[in-house]
Amino acid sequence: MSRKSSKAAEALFKKQDKQTAMTEYETRQKAEQEKTARLRALRLAKEAADREAAELAAAKEKAAKKPAAKRRKKVVAKDPVGV
Repeated sequence: MSRKSSKAAEALFKKQDKQTAMTEYETRQKAEQEKTARLRALRLAKEAADREAAELAAAKEKAAKKPAAKRRKKVVAKDPVGV
């Protein structure tokens, strides 16, 4: 094999290697972005659910602390004896 063809083959190999590496890099980058977006959506949904649960618990606690309306006892007038 001549030196020129050896250099050409090596250059071609490096070019293909660069393309392969770039493709792998882009694939990993896209997968990471998709994973990040999915995890962000899950985190935001969890935070919203936690806020809603905290508000509900606070409302229940407030209702529990509020004194219940007092019922008045009915006062029945006594009938006069012997009337």
